[in-house]
Formats: sequence, C-alpha cells, structure tokens
Amino acid sequence: MTGTGDPDRGAPGYREAVYDLPREQAGTLDDRVPFLARLEGEDRTALLELGRRLQYAPRATLVTQDEPPAHVLLLLTGWTKVTRSAANGYEALLALRGPGDIVGEASAVSGRPRSATVTALEQVDVVAIAREPFLAYLAGSPAVSLQLLGLTADRTRASDRRRVELGALGVRERLAILLLELARTHGEQVPEGTRLTTGLSQHELAGSVGASREAVARLLAGLRKRGIVSTSRRGLVIVRPEQLRRIGRGE
Repeated sequence: MTGTGDPDRGAPGYREAVYDLPREQAGTLDDRVPFLARLEGEDRTALLELGRRLQYAPRATLVTQDEPPAHVLLLLTGWTKVTRSAANGYEALLALRGPGDIVGEASAVSGRPRSATVTALEQVDVVAIAREPFLAYLAGSPAVSLQLLGLTADRTRASDRRRVELGALGVRERLAILLLELARTHGEQVPEGTRLTTGLSQHELAGSVGASREAVARLLAGLRKRGIVSTSRRGLVIVRPEQLRRIGRGE
C-alpha cells in the first residue's frame, strides 16, 4: 500500500470519472449501482476531498475483519473481494466491490469492529477518509446520508434475495448462476468464450455458493467434461453459456 498525501485531483477516477447515472436510471437504483454514482457532482467532489489517495497492490488487504473502524474507503479504480471467515477457517465470499463503491462504512457508522475483510483482486486506487470527518460530513449532508442509507437497504435486500436462493436451489444451480453473473460483471471476451477476470479460487467460489471446495471442484470437473467451461492457468472460460443458463434454471 502506498499513500500519496492529499488526493490527486488530476488523476483519472477522481473528479473526471464517469460516475453520473443516466436520467432514466435515477429512480431505479439497486445494489449494483455504486455509492459515488448515487451522489450529485458537488457532493461527490466534497466527499472525495475529505480523504487522501492510497494505492493497493493485487492481493493486498484493504480492511481486516474484527479490526476497529478507523476509516472508510472510496474505490476509484480496480476490484476487491469482501470475505468473512468463521472460527473453523471457513471463508465466505460476500461480495465484489469496484469503482465507485464504498467499503467500511457500516462499521464506521456503528462504531463496531469490521464485519469482513476486503482484499484487492488487482491494483486498486482508493480515497481513504478518517471516521470522524466522514461522520461529520454525513451529519451535515442529509442528501448524502440518505443515499448511503439507500445503498445499505439495497445491499440488505440483495443479501436477503441471495439467502433465499441458497435455500431454494442446489449447489449445481447456484454455481451456474454465480458463473453467469461473474461473466456479466467481470467477463472478458476471448476466442473460446468469456474468460472470468476476477481470479477467484475454487475455495472462494465455494464460499460464495455455500458449499465445500471439494463439491465445487467436482462440479467444475463435470462442466469441463461437458465442454461448458474450460480452465487453464489464465483462468476459467465459459464456453457454452446457454448450457449454464439451463443448469441455473434446474433443467
């Protein structure tokens, strides 16, 4: 991790990033719409100016589970994974957060220890804001506070929906749905199909669908045998997405 002192106002992703939403989307926000995209330009600039610019290398830890909430992070570039570990070592993948997202806000507001660990999947640039000035800004800006509350509600609703899916679907269907979602949000077109760029391990995929790594490994082996996916050192490629959709529907 390296800091650059005051935020670099001339850098891509600070003021000039395309965080504004199309007008037709303004009333249809969901958990996939990042925090900075929800703010008016003046509010966004004022909030970013409260912090300092930091950069994290791939696999670096931005936030550690159970640590005190000293700051919040606004992600400018790059993607991160949010995970929570149990006492027995089981690690669940809770979410992926990318440009425009905010992390660490829940513990900063509540004052409780961090509920999860946030790790860089690639080089990540952030603006770090100390807890006290962040809370002071929220107290003086009802519009920003409401947007943060809306984001929290959207994330809770998405978590509830995912919990229902975990209970209603089998591991095979959940894995197919997860791979399709990752292809949509983190897919790169290659000659063979769509390559996932997240670099998530089988252990992390298992944590996301509520299964063991061994179960996910067996399912991936079956998908490879049927030519639905291929794997290599460069990652997993979805070759036949239509077949994954059928599996996700339980067919």
